[in-house]
Amino acid sequence: MFEGMGLGGCILRAEYKFFKKAVMVFFFSVTTPFGIALGIALSSVYKDNSPSSLITVGLLNASSAGLLIYMALVDLLSADFMGPKLQGSIKLQIKAYIDVLLGAGGMSLMEKWA
Repeated sequence: MFEGMGLGGCILRAEYKFFKKAVMVFFFSVTTPFGIALGIALSSVYKDNSPSSLITVGLLNASSAGLLIYMALVDLLSADFMGPKLQGSIKLQIKAYIDVLLGAGGMSLMEKWA
């Protein structure tokens, strides 16, 4: 629900034409039910331990992780790192970089148990 509200706010701000808004709403509304139906249909033929399914799951997990890392580092942190407060102090920059690396390391460590 909150993701839809966020996307809706972005779409309204961008001032797209009605057709483009309608197409976006349609695909946002249809994606989840389509994925559920596809999962139900494939559940009878899916084998958990087959090499092809393990490779597919690994590739999808890796691409998902890559997108999340990109969003976190480029879209979210770039505004903070390029701000005047951080740009004015080398000591604060070093602390911020260390904190980012510690946070990424902590998340990687937590992933071992997830």
